[in-house]
Amino acid sequence: MTVPRLEPSLTGARIVPVLVLDNPAEAVPLAEALVAGGLTTLEITLRTPGALACAEAIAAKVPGALVGLGTLIRPEQFAQARDVGARFVVSPGLTDRLAEAAKAAGLPYLPGIATVTEALIAYEHGFRELKFFPAMLNGGAPALKGMAPLLPEIRFCPTGGIKAENVREILSLPNVFALGGTWLTPADAVKERRWADIERLAREASTLATQG
Repeated sequence: MTVPRLEPSLTGARIVPVLVLDNPAEAVPLAEALVAGGLTTLEITLRTPGALACAEAIAAKVPGALVGLGTLIRPEQFAQARDVGARFVVSPGLTDRLAEAAKAAGLPYLPGIATVTEALIAYEHGFRELKFFPAMLNGGAPALKGMAPLLPEIRFCPTGGIKAENVREILSLPNVFALGGTWLTPADAVKERRWADIERLAREASTLATQG
């Protein structure tokens, strides 16, 4: 079965904010701020009871957003993600059952890998776009550079521990099509609903990602 790809659907900056949300009333203006700042591909992690409701609200009310669901660790979550309007899905790792559920859902899927062996297993399942996680703990840009000649058909979206100062180096790698980060939505800014600050951070990141 051919697995849909995420990369062709990305527009603008290749930075994916990774969001931990529990309240749809906060989720929508937060997403609007990120989209206004130029970051339109959003990953909502399934780490809270309200994550699905937040993803559904963003998908319905923020037309400029490409909404994805992350931290999928059970097969049934793939259908749930599709039902709330998710356009892609992400896991911290990969199992045979998760691979089967991802293919059945028909959505672009980024399984998480940390080693060449794990990347080869994902490749054997038909996946060519992978999440390198946790990226900085596992070597960051040097590790990805080292994987490039070994895995020439695989492209990565590294996530985990990435900061603004790492963006240009990581996105310059030919085997990286995007990166994910949590630094764009500081907990205090979300709690205090400082959407203008988040839009500014998104705009800075978007500019940084396009600098050559």
